Amino acid sequence: MPEKATPTVVDIDGHHLKVTNLDKVLYPETGFTKGEVINYYARIAPIMLTHLGRRCVTLRRYPNGVDGQSFFEKRCPSHRPDWVEVAIGPGDRNGTVEYCLFDERAAVVWAGNLAALELHTPMARAADIETPTMVVFDLDPGDGTAMTECADVAIDIRDTLAGLGLELFPKTSGSKGLQLYLPLNTPHTHDHASEFALAVAQMMEKHHPTKVVSNMSKELRRGKVLIDWSQNSRHKTTVCAYSLRARPHPTVSTPVTWQEVEAAADGSALSFEAADVLARVGELGDLFAPTATLEQQLPTLAVA
Repeated sequence: MPEKATPTVVDIDGHHLKVTNLDKVLYPETGFTKGEVINYYARIAPIMLTHLGRRCVTLRRYPNGVDGQSFFEKRCPSHRPDWVEVAIGPGDRNGTVEYCLFDERAAVVWAGNLAALELHTPMARAADIETPTMVVFDLDPGDGTAMTECADVAIDIRDTLAGLGLELFPKTSGSKGLQLYLPLNTPHTHDHASEFALAVAQMMEKHHPTKVVSNMSKELRRGKVLIDWSQNSRHKTTVCAYSLRARPHPTVSTPVTWQEVEAAADGSALSFEAADVLARVGELGDLFAPTATLEQQLPTLAVA
């Protein structure tokens, strides 16, 4: 039997945490190790906590790296440190689950040590799971389309909602697509958020039938961009801003500027890895910060 790895004890803001297998490669194509995953999360956590904090976090763990099997973990592991908080959130079949609640840097580092490469969050905070603080439009490219087409659709959505006095904030999914977040931070229901997102998706589909689809069917998505409005459901989550993704390279779900989206619509690349994101935050700060505070009100929107 292989020898059990000797843990290294690190101090993270006064919390003692055992980390293991730091040299284990989790991204084989690039040689990116577990130690580098932990280092990234330790450095990005002060920014990321604005978007993780006080939300029920679902972990997607890759114990054998991105080429191995993964699993989603909603229920916060029982072996968590006593300083990792938990919160009750929605479970399957209308039940509840005790989720991890990350409010400090050490908790994010602990998740990295579990090889939880991806951290996913719902639209609502744990204290009020019935009230979404934002609406998300998840732009997913179908066969024959890519980021260029997603960026083009994103601009159409931005311009349409600007006519309603609403502001959107884009980020890459860290995979193939683009996500647009509409901050609310005012009382709304999940049903209202979902209905609004659906109405926008159907409106875009009606006015741009050759490039947009609102139906999840893969057959209908060929050559088009799916506006996935269903992510606004009470029990759904999306990848959190600044989360790593389990791709061949250590890409990150990265907040971007609208100027970058416009350049992507003209063919420029729009993908960032961990080192890029740390440099961007150092230069640009948190482009996603307004999503936590900007107050907006959804209108009632019918399909034209």
